[in-house]
Amino acid sequence: MNEILLGVDPREQSVPALVWAADEAVRRGLVLRLVVAVLPAHDGLRYDALARQSALRLRAESAMANAEDVVRELHHGLRIATERVNGVPATVLRDMAQHAACVVVGSRRLGRPAEMFSESSVVVPLTAQADCPVVVVRSPEHTTVHPPTVVVGVDGSEASQAAVAFAVEEASLREARLRAVWVWPRSVLAHDDGEEGLAERRRLLAESVAGWAERYPDVAISQQVVRGHPVEQLALQSQESLSLVVGRRGRGGYSGMRLGSTAHGLLHRAPCPVITVPLPHREGPDDPAWADRSRSGTTDRPMPAAPLGTGARQPQRGMVGREAAPGPSAGRAERRAS
Repeated sequence: MNEILLGVDPREQSVPALVWAADEAVRRGLVLRLVVAVLPAHDGLRYDALARQSALRLRAESAMANAEDVVRELHHGLRIATERVNGVPATVLRDMAQHAACVVVGSRRLGRPAEMFSESSVVVPLTAQADCPVVVVRSPEHTTVHPPTVVVGVDGSEASQAAVAFAVEEASLREARLRAVWVWPRSVLAHDDGEEGLAERRRLLAESVAGWAERYPDVAISQQVVRGHPVEQLALQSQESLSLVVGRRGRGGYSGMRLGSTAHGLLHRAPCPVITVPLPHREGPDDPAWADRSRSGTTDRPMPAAPLGTGARQPQRGMVGREAAPGPSAGRAERRAS
């Protein structure tokens, strides 16, 4: 996977999300692809519908230009691609996530019904369905706290193992510590609250992070078992962290159910960027394990030739158009690369 995907919101672009995505693209040496989705017109060829669609496109183009200018101010040598697509934002980003190392979005903090069912909802449906990690940035990360720390939630499941794989690599890239946290909910059964139960959870936590210190000797990994509600405790433990990483394990019918209650709650409660990691695909021999995605030498899209960080003069902006088959997620898409 050769790019970091950033969803550009034409109504209210999240500057912290923009900064996070640009910095991550530099850290991983990847292309930053800025994508803005324009909702399709529902009233066919009615004049007012066409006028509204035209206004939405102009707003999207303005938001894209502003986002690109900010990124170039931050990182002059960063390779950037831009794309405007007609479609529902969450669906567009979900489909493009198949080719990304991760997807980064901001959060407008919609209410629960709006975030679940409205066309403008992005965070919950994207986080629940994307094939790659999704980073939701509500506020700037805590870069002034030293030593820097990445927190990962662990519960022994396969989903949390995928989260640990991503978190330890992220900590290595950031020269940060990794704190693995197992939240032990309080039980109504007294016999589950003894020293034996605590020892068992410490053993399971140790097994969950075993081997990673050898693979990433530059990362100091600490382990902690805490009591309480998973959402409350993980939010508390990540108050001063760079990011909080959790696995995605839900499999229900609605997007919120597919996401899982803990991850869903943390999107609202966590005071730092939340990274939700899906299980790696194992449906065929060509589906790589998650931890190898960003390190793979093969890519699904051609890698731009311009070297990262050279400070070379940027080429003139060009526009490449492509016609996509009509469908719910995409109509006409316009791409630029520079």
